[in-house]
Amino acid sequence: MGKNKLARFAENRLLKNVIQPTREEAIDNFHLKGKWRTEIFRNDNPIVLELGCGKGEYTVGLAKAFPKKNFIGVDIKGARFWFGAKEAEENGMDNVCFLRTQIELINCFFNEDEVDEIWITFPDPQIKYRRTKHRMTNPEFLERYSKILKKEGIIHLKTDSEFLHGYTLGILQGMGHEIITAHHDIYGAPEYEPGTEHLREIRTYYEELFSAKGKTITYLKFRLKN
Repeated sequence: MGKNKLARFAENRLLKNVIQPTREEAIDNFHLKGKWRTEIFRNDNPIVLELGCGKGEYTVGLAKAFPKKNFIGVDIKGARFWFGAKEAEENGMDNVCFLRTQIELINCFFNEDEVDEIWITFPDPQIKYRRTKHRMTNPEFLERYSKILKKEGIIHLKTDSEFLHGYTLGILQGMGHEIITAHHDIYGAPEYEPGTEHLREIRTYYEELFSAKGKTITYLKFRLKN
């Protein structure tokens, strides 16, 4: 492991906006479950998760764009989201934090109806069939999300993968979930919903790479049926 990674891991332990529970702590009645608003954010504002947040650019970007919402970036790779955590701390942002864990354990951290929105930005599409269970929009993952989302909660998927975009559309249609918006090319779309400028203005590290290679960026906004 490189020295830079080790240094980031060490600094993460000192950052107040980084939560790094062990697997055992997560499974055994995690102490912040149901208490994120009172213990971390100290307000009643909506809670928004970014799952697989990488370097945290989208988490921080959304937190800047929507100061009346609370944002939690979730990823297992702490050396990556260190960048977002540092930026948030240096800018005195009290509506953003980062949780280091596996997405498979997300239900261990939040109560029913505790989350208002979920963002999934540029996940690994897991194209090979044997990797289906790891796709972050497969039925098992959607079931996990439905347990922590409020009744009218929204999920956003932003990806360069036409495969994952199409796969997710098929899953949503097949299961009867509500598709609110579906863009096959957000930068080529002639019109946008009011208030969705952040779809183009906030770019992750990977989005910049994919766009530079000429890949189209797709977007889905949907609501799970109860």
